[in-house]
Amino acid sequence: MSKDGILVIDKPENITSFKAVSMVRKYLNVKKAGHMGTLDPMATGVLPIMLGKATKVLDLIKNNNKKYITKLKFGISTDTQDITGKIIKNENKNICISDIEKIIKNFIGDIFQTPPMYSAIKKNGVRLYELARKGQIIDVEKRKICINEIKILNFDNKNQEATLMVSCSKGTYIRTLCSDIGEKLECGATMSFLRRIESNGFGLDKSLSLEDVSEAVKSGEINKKIVSIPDLFKELGEINISLKQSVRFRNGGGLMIDRLKSTKTLKNGEKFKIYKENEFIGLGIVNLDKNELSVYRLFSNT
Repeated sequence: MSKDGILVIDKPENITSFKAVSMVRKYLNVKKAGHMGTLDPMATGVLPIMLGKATKVLDLIKNNNKKYITKLKFGISTDTQDITGKIIKNENKNICISDIEKIIKNFIGDIFQTPPMYSAIKKNGVRLYELARKGQIIDVEKRKICINEIKILNFDNKNQEATLMVSCSKGTYIRTLCSDIGEKLECGATMSFLRRIESNGFGLDKSLSLEDVSEAVKSGEINKKIVSIPDLFKELGEINISLKQSVRFRNGGGLMIDRLKSTKTLKNGEKFKIYKENEFIGLGIVNLDKNELSVYRLFSNT
């Protein structure tokens, strides 16, 4: 079985997402790998890693939402917006859970968020955290995000710390959300804990520790842990094509609809998984204007 697919890991604390990908690449001996959304070093949790040809699927995944458990400590503001940063402001204001309940309603739905300076976003080819480390602060363009839900799981009144569950769109910075909530409450807040429990449709129940990955490789069980590329598109129908058709399709050529072995009535714009016998080749899309099944995305070139 090919090592092309998604391996979901539970990223540990104190390593970068890049480091986690690098370790998986080494364990599995694959050349191409990438993750589906950065987790900061202090954060833990679900990190889906694309292997081999699966590095082509990120823009095709319909569910890009994330879900987190986070803690924010009120009364403190830091330069990184999390507890690892330098404290820049200390407020001595006591808040209660009703204050939080009232404020978080303002963050539900489509909102605009200013990404933090300590982030991997590039400005004129330079990552913002590189500028921040040099003491340079620049204007960062706001980005539209969506917060689907914020739920208060716990509030420690004595330590002025709240635990929240946040469901949101990709591109959301949870530490910025924590900081913005603190700003709205006029007491400041910084993120003290972050764990991602869902990402791109994958949850912690399917996640492996890096130790699990290493052991699965040693035992020869790793392929059973990898979600295959076709399984990422379970909602799509299948069309089997001939050897001759597969050669044309792999070279980017469309296939005449009336020559397909499909009994379905095809709809314009409908997508299908394309197979030659049991081999998954890629995705096709129906183009009735040309009366053909066009190439949508190839995952096999041989």
